Amino acid sequence: MDSTGGQSLYPLHRCKTLHLVRHAQGIHNVEGEKNHDAYLSYDFFDAQLSPLGWKQLHNLRKHVQACGISKSIDLVIVSPLLRTMQTAVGVFGGEAEAYTDGVNVPPLMVANTGNSGHPAISSLNRPPFVAVELCRERLGVHPCDKRQSIREYRPLFPAIDFSLVENDDDILWKPNIRETDEEVADRGQKFLKWLWTREEKEIAIVTHSGFLFHTLSSFGNDCHPIVKSEICANFANCELRSMVFIDRSMMGSASSMTNYPGKIPHGLDLPNDVATEKLAEA
Repeated sequence: MDSTGGQSLYPLHRCKTLHLVRHAQGIHNVEGEKNHDAYLSYDFFDAQLSPLGWKQLHNLRKHVQACGISKSIDLVIVSPLLRTMQTAVGVFGGEAEAYTDGVNVPPLMVANTGNSGHPAISSLNRPPFVAVELCRERLGVHPCDKRQSIREYRPLFPAIDFSLVENDDDILWKPNIRETDEEVADRGQKFLKWLWTREEKEIAIVTHSGFLFHTLSSFGNDCHPIVKSEICANFANCELRSMVFIDRSMMGSASSMTNYPGKIPHGLDLPNDVATEKLAEA
C-alpha cells in the first residue's frame, strides 16, 4: 500500500469495469451438493439450469435492470457451456416477448433450449455476446464440464458469437485428466490478459465458481483482509460482483475518451486581453 493509508489514484482509461457472474444453479449442483460423486455421472453432461436456477437468474435480471448495469455494459463474455449461456442470455438478454414483435433479428436463445420450457430471448438492442473457452470451468473428469459441439450450440443460441472458439468439438476436456488449481489460475491470467485486447470498457463475464476462485485468488494481497475476501471468496450460484480491473502495464494503453489537455492555445501564459484574442482565433 502507498503512503496515503491504502488509497490510490489510477487513470480511468487504464481500467475496465468487470461484472463477474457465476451461472445459476444447474441440475448437477442439485445432486452434487447431496453426493459429490454425482459430478462423475454422464447424466449431467453439459448440465442445464435447474428450475430454481431459472428463478435465480430472473432475480438477478431484475437487479441488473434496477441498478443500471443492463444498460451500461458494452459486451457479455460467456463460457460456452449450456448453463452459462442460459444464465448470460437470461440475465443480460432482451425481453422474451420482444422477439415476437416482428423485428427481424436472431434470438440470443431459441425457445425451450435445454428443455427449459423458456420462451425465446431477444437480442434486440442488447450488447454483443461472445463465447470464450478461456473462462470455462475446470477441465476434465466431470462430464458436467464437457461442452457440446459448436454446431449443436449455434441453432440454440443464434446471436451468440462463437467465432473465437477454435474447435467445433470439445478437445480440451479429458475423461481421465483434471486440471490442477495452478493450471486453472494460469488459464485465468491468460483470460485477463486477453481482456485487454478488447476495446470495451464495461464487460459482463458469465462463468463458473472454480474458474473465478482460482483466477481471483492471486489478487487483493495488498488490500485490507475484508477487501481481499470481497475479491476472492467463493461465488454462490447466480452471484454477481462488480470490480474495477486496473492495467499497471502499458498493455491497455488506449487513449482516454474523457481527458482534456487544457490551456488552449498552447504556449506561454498571456495577458487576459491577448489570450482572449488568441482564443477567438483558435
